[in-house]
Amino acid sequence: MPVGLLVELTPPTTVARAALNRARASALTRGLRPGDPARRPVTAAPGGPAAGSGAHPSARDPQSVASTLSRLLDETGWRPDVAVGGVVGRWESIVGPQVAEHCRIETFQRGELVVRTDSTAWAAQMRLLVPTLLGRLAQTVGEGVVVEVRVLGPAGPGFGRGPRSVRGRGPRDTWG
Repeated sequence: MPVGLLVELTPPTTVARAALNRARASALTRGLRPGDPARRPVTAAPGGPAAGSGAHPSARDPQSVASTLSRLLDETGWRPDVAVGGVVGRWESIVGPQVAEHCRIETFQRGELVVRTDSTAWAAQMRLLVPTLLGRLAQTVGEGVVVEVRVLGPAGPGFGRGPRSVRGRGPRDTWG
């Protein structure tokens, strides 16, 4: 800007009045009139006061990850499965290191927990400890999540493989 040239600025009141006139003209072209009711009614949030900004919590407020995950688990019915998944991770602390060394969880479906042992002696011992185990599981994951514990012994070799396997029914066919 050359020296000696003075630029006269528009007064702030004139700028504000022009902006207000532009906003009014824009509202009129969209069909809005002063005093008309709002197009979107203010609705109440579930469990709270009317929606909008304010001091009270509403459904539009940011939610914590824990509350969102809790709501998701409740809506989908996954809470028991997630609780039992936590049992798998804490199996050693629930049953102790000696039992955990010889027994592992295989499956959990519809309230039935299947445990596989590495010997028949441990399977017999675990069958005797099932009531105690059910009590500890009820304390850990909640009452009624694990209803039954089935104990399986070690898996033995099958007849379907090996150097002496026979196709078909083979040597176990005694009926002709």
